[in-house]
Amino acid sequence: MKTIAIIPAGGKGIRSGSSVPKQYLKFNKKELIVYTLEVFQQNNLIDEIVVSVEENYINLINNLKAEYNLSKITRIVVGGKKRQDSVFEALKSVSNGSQNDLVAVHDAARALLPKEVLTNAINTAMHKGNALVCIKAKDTLAKGKKIIDSFLDRAEVYYVQTPQIFKYSVLMKAMQSAYQKNFIGTDESMLVKEIGEEVNIVEGSIYNFKITSTDDIDLFKKLISTR
Repeated sequence: MKTIAIIPAGGKGIRSGSSVPKQYLKFNKKELIVYTLEVFQQNNLIDEIVVSVEENYINLINNLKAEYNLSKITRIVVGGKKRQDSVFEALKSVSNGSQNDLVAVHDAARALLPKEVLTNAINTAMHKGNALVCIKAKDTLAKGKKIIDSFLDRAEVYYVQTPQIFKYSVLMKAMQSAYQKNFIGTDESMLVKEIGEEVNIVEGSIYNFKITSTDDIDLFKKLISTR
C-alpha cells in the first residue's frame, strides 16, 4: 500500500488581493506552495506527490521541484475549472496503482500542516480506511443572515481542514458518482459521504489554516518569522 499526496494548486487566489495566485507568492524568497510540498516531502509515510496546476505554471513547479529537491513529485497535471476537477485529474493520473493505495488530498495554501497531524491522519486511514482532519469549534456558533436565526451546538460542530485521506478505490467511486449526479462538493469528504461511506475525524491544528485573505497572509508571515 502506498500513500499518494494530491496537491490541487489551480486556484486563482482572488481573495488574497494579489495578481499572482496566493500559492505562488514568495515568503522569505520561497513560494508558499514549497512550504506545503516540503511537509509531504519530509514525511516518511508519503510515497508520491501529484500536483495539479494551471498549464502556465507547470514549468514553475518543475523548477521548484529541482531547486528544493522535491523528489517525491512524480506527476504534474493540468487541473480543471474547480477544485473537484483538479483533484479528479490528479486522481486519474495515478490509476496504475493499487485500489487500496491511500490518497491524501491537501490544499496548497495550508502551508503549516504539523508533521504529527499528517502522520496521525495517515496512520488512522491505514487502520480505519479513511481520515478527515478537523478541529472542534470553540466559539459560539450562530446561524442567520443579517440577524441571528438560531444557535448551533458547538459540541457537535467541526471546522474541516485537509488532508483528507481515502482509499483510491473509494475516492474514485465518489468522484465518478458526483459527476454522474452533477454534484459539486466543496471537498472530498463531502463526495465520499454522499456515496454512504462513514468518514473518520482526526484532530487537526489551528496552525493548519488555509491562507486565503490578506489577514491570513499577514499571520503566515508572522508565524514563519518566529520559526
